[in-house]
Amino acid sequence: MQSRMLEICCGDIESVIAAAKGGADRVELCSALSEGGLTPSIGLIKAAVNIPGIRVHVLIRPRNGDFLYNDTERDIMISDIEAARKAGAHGVVIGALTPDGDINIDTCSSLINAADGMDVTFHRAFDVCRNPEEALETIIKLGCTRILTSGQMPSAIEGTATLRRLNELASGRIILLAGAGGSSGNAKDIIIQTGIRELHASARSTVSSAMRFRNSQVSMGNKDSDEYSRLITDADIVKQLSEIVHS
Repeated sequence: MQSRMLEICCGDIESVIAAAKGGADRVELCSALSEGGLTPSIGLIKAAVNIPGIRVHVLIRPRNGDFLYNDTERDIMISDIEAARKAGAHGVVIGALTPDGDINIDTCSSLINAADGMDVTFHRAFDVCRNPEEALETIIKLGCTRILTSGQMPSAIEGTATLRRLNELASGRIILLAGAGGSSGNAKDIIIQTGIRELHASARSTVSSAMRFRNSQVSMGNKDSDEYSRLITDADIVKQLSEIVHS
């Protein structure tokens, strides 16, 4: 039987270190978590793969918004995959849809070929596809290792019925990774109710900036954003999740 695994979504090197310290098996490395995650910098990838005891899967997503990509964006993703592979990443996280909400077989095939044998996860583009059962079969045929999904619901705990059905349909042919809203309060229920053995979570808490001088009138992002606090992975939360997942 497949071992249970905990994956933590990380947007900076502090978070990767915290994930490893807390006992996570793997990180999904990205940037711009507030946008749902974008491709991280090559510098961050190189730093992350040097953290001992943790596998690093790199999100390949060139922009926010939908998952309908043109040829130029496809080529950017191919270049990013090649760079991640050369930097030592263990896997990549990809996905692309057609205008009608189906899996874009041509684009995904190009991305998988660029991965050249790396572990490939199909990301939550799956959760906005037209027909999840049909998409599941397509992704299996493409040769992906796993699918990250909330069961097409806002959170995995809300999507448990669909997740269970998809896991039964997969019948061991592909790994399902339950993600979105995973916490120490619901992780056990997600695992029990779905039969899925991999859990994805952010496990973050808010930390305050160490800056003593602060200009509160200037924002780098949205005008109401707080530039002097941020969300990062919390090793203690990861430890709680790890104990649940691995028990």
